[in-house]
Amino acid sequence: MAAPSTRRAASSSTRRAPPPGTARRRRSHAERSATTRAKIIAAVVEVIARDGFQGLTAQQIAQRSGLTWGAVQHHFGGKDELLLAVLEDSFERFAQRLEPVTVEGTSITARATLFVDLAWEHFRGRHYRATFEILLNYLGRAEHRGVGNWRVEMSRAWDGVWSRIFADTRLPRKRSLLLQHFTVSTLSGLASTLMLQGSKPTLPTWELEVLKATLVRELTRT
Repeated sequence: MAAPSTRRAASSSTRRAPPPGTARRRRSHAERSATTRAKIIAAVVEVIARDGFQGLTAQQIAQRSGLTWGAVQHHFGGKDELLLAVLEDSFERFAQRLEPVTVEGTSITARATLFVDLAWEHFRGRHYRATFEILLNYLGRAEHRGVGNWRVEMSRAWDGVWSRIFADTRLPRKRSLLLQHFTVSTLSGLASTLMLQGSKPTLPTWELEVLKATLVRELTRT
């Protein structure tokens, strides 16, 4: 008969051994950190969607994310850095949404139509609402306008997406930038109107069709 200590060791070893087929790869520190950051960003978006920017307190972020505010600060440093990360995450989602729009074998008309449809899906969603409220209520204020270079970064990122999708157009660079600005202004304006309409908004179908027609007309100019 095995000694008690031996039996305890064997029992402990048996308990520690994972069942066949259930062993999991241990996540790296970077992966765990990325998961936590994503959870915090999601909490910010959810709080803004529910309570608006004015309800975005440290307590609400911590409660919604299931973390302490100290943990939030550990991953982002402070409110400025956290809000900039939310903006960056929102635009990355926008860019990913537009990845299916390809140049090869697709007409400018088809691309412009798909571009507006996919872009609008982003602008009408909660991630853009978080972007809008952060820019309007925080980074848009005079005392916060020096936080990072988010204006330059956002413009550069938008231009990158636009230039990829409409790479084969002959539109002069200056006019292309004006058309980009017009498109952003139209989509953001429609999204703002949608927010003001409450829980039963009227979708701007006609306005989106006008935007599509405008893009096709401008992009196909020779």
